Amino acid sequence: MLSAAVAAAVTAVALAGCSSTGGKRAEEERAADAGGRSAVNTPRWKVAMVTHSGDGDTYWDIVQSGAKQAAVKDNIEFLYAHDEEAGRQAQLVQSMIDKKVDGLIVTLAKPDAMKGVVAKAAKAGIPVITINSGQEKSKEFGALTHIGQDETVAGEAVGTELNEQGRKNALCVLHEQGNVGHEQRCDGVEKTFDGKLKKLYVDGTNMPDVQSSVTAKLQSDEDVDTVVTLGAPFAATAVKAAEEADSDARTVTFDLNAKVVAGLEDGSIGFAVDQQPYLQGYEAVDLMWLHRYNADMLGGGKPVLTGPQILTKKDAPELADYTERGTR
Repeated sequence: MLSAAVAAAVTAVALAGCSSTGGKRAEEERAADAGGRSAVNTPRWKVAMVTHSGDGDTYWDIVQSGAKQAAVKDNIEFLYAHDEEAGRQAQLVQSMIDKKVDGLIVTLAKPDAMKGVVAKAAKAGIPVITINSGQEKSKEFGALTHIGQDETVAGEAVGTELNEQGRKNALCVLHEQGNVGHEQRCDGVEKTFDGKLKKLYVDGTNMPDVQSSVTAKLQSDEDVDTVVTLGAPFAATAVKAAEEADSDARTVTFDLNAKVVAGLEDGSIGFAVDQQPYLQGYEAVDLMWLHRYNADMLGGGKPVLTGPQILTKKDAPELADYTERGTR
């Protein structure tokens, strides 16, 4: 069941606009969409978020929704950039350093490529908060804190849930090679799962290829009774793959979107693991403001966890409204 406190907090917040740049007009539209003006009279600090997202990834739309809402409230000028290729992501971070932003929020999906540029930010006196991925490297790289879920713990939660549902053979579909968080998720599942788990690497930028790869695997291994996807957009594709392969394998997934909620409701998806991306974006911006304004820091130096939360069919009715507006 959803936390009442979290649900109430999310319900109270309206969705921010979609534009992260574009001058005064875009900012005014964003403020109007957010349902109000700044709640503070602090200076208009500039905070940038640079992620490893690919184009069209709905997960990161939700992260941005939370970040933009907090930015409106905190009188923050919010900048957003992304690139799934680690070297180019690092270049984008450097561009934000060159713009002399007042704070940086970054992901560390491929931490080795990001270490140097995060160090440059620290040297320039720019506070850094990491989100979503790279928890184990965050402190080492000089970030103030990390906001997200512990990917290993999340994977372990999936393995435990699969045991409770009597599953015996799982296929873990990794859609981005080199992403340390994805490996941790699958390894976490394997750690607690009493059955057998196999990994399948696919090209996540090519959804037809993902479907054909999963279909072929299910056709060649009829013992697979569960497909574990590591991102919400891939869950519906796995469901289609099972249908194409005439397999009884049920899909379970990390992360949430409207299609996943619909799958929970109709039973085509067994359960989902939510790490609350809206909360990751909102808390990162809000905490950056708190740090600039009052030297505040959550977590006592330890990561601030936003998940995992196991969601099932019984949660779907409550989730539907939130996913429709883009906050879950």
